[in-house]
Amino acid sequence: MNSPATPPSPRSWEAAEAACEVIELLEVLWERGRDATQVTPVSSSQLRVLYSLERQDGINLRALGEILGASPPSVSRLCDRLQAIGFVERTPSPVSRRELMLHLTARGETYLRELRARREEALRSLIETMPRPSRAALLKGLSAFRDSVEGTALVRRTDQADRTA
Repeated sequence: MNSPATPPSPRSWEAAEAACEVIELLEVLWERGRDATQVTPVSSSQLRVLYSLERQDGINLRALGEILGASPPSVSRLCDRLQAIGFVERTPSPVSRRELMLHLTARGETYLRELRARREEALRSLIETMPRPSRAALLKGLSAFRDSVEGTALVRRTDQADRTA
């Protein structure tokens, strides 16, 4: 016999609402960082492709489409554009002649590294204005949130060294 679902607590609703507001503010900061890049900025969809390839180097278009929730033609066009600016390369699969593997190029890796550095600096300068106890609470809360998300199938955990190297 299944037990009825427990209704969310009012604090959960408040936390979710605050998280939504923070995400909206982060989106504004992220866009500033992306637009300030030396290289042609990429769209949000293209950036998701780069993040996905960083996590799963060598995947094919079909697998990437599943990750993105997009159709193969859409994914192919995204990769075409990223290949044209030198961020992605396609190589033949050793398993199937009909399949291509997708890889992030050194230029694509550099773009992500520089983008993260700009975004991190913007966040750091804002966080430094917070009182020390608030910064500690933020770190604790965000760490717990990240652990919760990584415990789901929503995202695949990447090694921190791989992200920043």
